[in-house]
Amino acid sequence: MAREHGDPREVDADGIAVRLTSPERPMWRDSAGAITKADLVSYYLAVAPDLLAALRGRPTTLQRFPDGVIIDGQRQESFYNKHLPKSVPDFFDHVGITFPSGRTAVQVCPTNVATIVWAANLGTVTFHPWPVTREDVDRPDELRIDLDPQEGRDFSDAVEAAHRLAEMLGAWGAEPFVKTSGGRGLHVFVAIEPRWEFLEVRHATIALGRALERQLPDLVTTAWWKEERGSRVFVDYNQMARDRTMASAWSVRARPGAPVSMPVSWEILPEVDPAEFTLISAPAIRVERGNPWASLGRTRFDITPLLDLWREDVEVRGLGEMPFPPDYPKMPGEPPRVQPSRRRHDTSD
Repeated sequence: MAREHGDPREVDADGIAVRLTSPERPMWRDSAGAITKADLVSYYLAVAPDLLAALRGRPTTLQRFPDGVIIDGQRQESFYNKHLPKSVPDFFDHVGITFPSGRTAVQVCPTNVATIVWAANLGTVTFHPWPVTREDVDRPDELRIDLDPQEGRDFSDAVEAAHRLAEMLGAWGAEPFVKTSGGRGLHVFVAIEPRWEFLEVRHATIALGRALERQLPDLVTTAWWKEERGSRVFVDYNQMARDRTMASAWSVRARPGAPVSMPVSWEILPEVDPAEFTLISAPAIRVERGNPWASLGRTRFDITPLLDLWREDVEVRGLGEMPFPPDYPKMPGEPPRVQPSRRRHDTSD
């Protein structure tokens, strides 16, 4: 008798056989039909060369949905797998990392297509690689900027901010790459020399965000607290804090319609509709347009100009450290980790 979600079968992952269980399990299901685990695996096989380029040798957190993502309008439970799963196969690779607390862990480190397929079989929908490689897990080799439109703004506003950001980076000699987030925002990546630790690269990102904010004060904000952001595009500088990750290029996102975080060229960005990039449509678009991120990493940016800008912000403009993520230990020079309205209330008391 066939099993409820189909019998197990083997999948050829670039010459390595990987067992696929419950292939017909729905990952997304609505009145229009279902996207199954087998569909998810087929997608990742179709984009495997480019996805592997984004993941190869990087500590990677797996966002897993064992029971599906959205079933009949109900979002299913998920978890972030930050530690190496038990009973990994021989083709699996791994690397040790250190969390902000000082705790250490061993994490998945993809080096082949089979690892991607094996992870998808576990219900991994989105891959979240660190901005470091196994060669040096404490020094980022990518500077990543998250442009997040707040309420009242949309994707077109993120596009405007991204183009101005690209102009600024180009003036410093950097080569930026852009992708959709899988939602309303954009992610901009720059390959950098792996010479600086996380705190320094985070400072460079803050300085870059502040410079963009000065150029576009009505459009862009670096305010950490939502109550201060207003209707602007937020530059989430804490995405460069240790242990913070973004969905990789080509990753499926856990949202209705199975959207993809899709690399695009700067030339077509103004005409892009992020909703056009889905698990179903993205492989054909990739074949038609190629991979706009194929050259990412061939040249690397020296972030010294951004660190100089950080020092100028501190010494000339009187700006300093920004709040860290809430689960971080208290950091040197960090302002009070209390939202401003509460802080003013506490002071008046």
